[in-house]
Amino acid sequence: MKNKILKNKMYLYLTEFFAGMSVMAVELGASRLLAPYFSSSQIVWTIIIGTIMIAMALGNIMGGRWADKDPNPDKLYGRIIVAAIWIALIPVVGKYIILGISALLVFTISTNFLVIAAFAACMVIFVFPLFLLGTVTPSLVKYTVDSLDDSGKVVGYLNASNTIGSIIGTFVPTFISIPAVGTSITFLIFAGILLILAIIYFVVGKTRSVKAVVAVIIFVISCIFGHGDSFAFWQHDLTYEGESIYNYLQVYEDDAKVVLSTNVLFGVQSVYRKEKTLTGMYYDYAMAAPFMAGVAEKDSLDMLVLGMGTGTFATQSSRYFDNVNVEGVEIDQKITNLAREYFELSPEIKVTTYDGRAFLQGLEADDKYDVIMVDAYQDITIPFQMSSVEFFSLVKEHLNDDGVMVVNMNMKTDTPGGINEYLADTISSVFSNVYTVDVSNNTNRELFASDSPDIVDRLRQGTEAEEDESLSAMMRKVDESLVSYEAGDRILTDDRAPVELLSMKAIDALIREEVDYYRDVYEEEGLAGLLEEL
Repeated sequence: MKNKILKNKMYLYLTEFFAGMSVMAVELGASRLLAPYFSSSQIVWTIIIGTIMIAMALGNIMGGRWADKDPNPDKLYGRIIVAAIWIALIPVVGKYIILGISALLVFTISTNFLVIAAFAACMVIFVFPLFLLGTVTPSLVKYTVDSLDDSGKVVGYLNASNTIGSIIGTFVPTFISIPAVGTSITFLIFAGILLILAIIYFVVGKTRSVKAVVAVIIFVISCIFGHGDSFAFWQHDLTYEGESIYNYLQVYEDDAKVVLSTNVLFGVQSVYRKEKTLTGMYYDYAMAAPFMAGVAEKDSLDMLVLGMGTGTFATQSSRYFDNVNVEGVEIDQKITNLAREYFELSPEIKVTTYDGRAFLQGLEADDKYDVIMVDAYQDITIPFQMSSVEFFSLVKEHLNDDGVMVVNMNMKTDTPGGINEYLADTISSVFSNVYTVDVSNNTNRELFASDSPDIVDRLRQGTEAEEDESLSAMMRKVDESLVSYEAGDRILTDDRAPVELLSMKAIDALIREEVDYYRDVYEEEGLAGLLEEL
């Protein structure tokens, strides 16, 4: 007997609406679930979109076949229940699956780790529930089309309902639920919507469904154990953990330092030393830029930081130079808030919440700086629009004639033709003088660029005149390690900037270096030695 609720086609349109909304919500949730482990680069987005399209295509095919073979709506709404429960379980087990897959693959593959691990995680976690939701549309067509006379109109309404739901499912997670309550609860919200939709169907039809009862129990359990927002679940005593529109954010500290991480697998974004002295970190090396721009000679020196982050460079520069005016640009307001609260970023330092390149484009032609620092290359994600020849030309337009650009490149490897060489070649096509220095015991490399031929001489003169011996010693170290860059022809442009693929190669190289060490430990000392080392 046909469920009487299906006599009202509005309910079928609502089913299509919520199915489309949930698919997009899960897709965006997938990006946030994967980002802390694999980044939010174009590569990861491509994997997410590709696997979801595979799932939906297979769902469309099988949904049509199942609807023709057995046109029983109970089975469709049963599949919706299963999809809802799977989605509800993602916050409970998803991060453990990701870590398990990563741990397995990191010791078995040596190239394309990011792609393979992210693809495997997507296939395991997201394909099945979205495959089930992909069966909704062809099944609903079967139940709604009464005659060929109105089939076009009915199918059009179904597709419109799905599309409108998808639109809402795109905006709500990004701008409302994820920033407000986090990724985990976002999954639970949309799982709950699907579950309610299916339960209403069975209640109205007075159909007993064991699936529905079991589903409610599992959903309640998921709400109890899956509402946490901790991605680095193995770490304890975190000072802060949360999410913004752009990032997963984690702050932890000890007696010596405060650390910001936006990625729990590939290092940290920022480290602030509490002793308020020179640290040997990249931002100490970068302080050579004010010397190169003549900070020792000028009454006032204007500095701009694109990618302010926690403000370590700005804080350190203000601490050691009393004649600098520093302002910053940071796209993520929550990072700026954390910088003020935990990293001692002075309230006197102005930070504009904006994209770095867009900020430069909005400046007047006569807005010039003595130093512009580009520090927007976050973890393993490099924004292509801030790596191209057009971008660096824009930076140059807003530098004084003797101004200096300093770029923090955070994936130093010896791989020929790597991302750093592309960046340096691109910068060398814009500036006539380019120097690099590797940060000791770190993967960072600092690049200094200027059209002034005197930047190294000014660095040396400023170092000699510097009264703070620790800063003078730091600058001598930079000077001794400076390498004049020999430019090649690997130029990144707005039209062609494969920074994601180049970054992936750098990550592969860094992973190989780390894994080779642990492999040697395992070969020499066995599993016990490996566990002890870990």
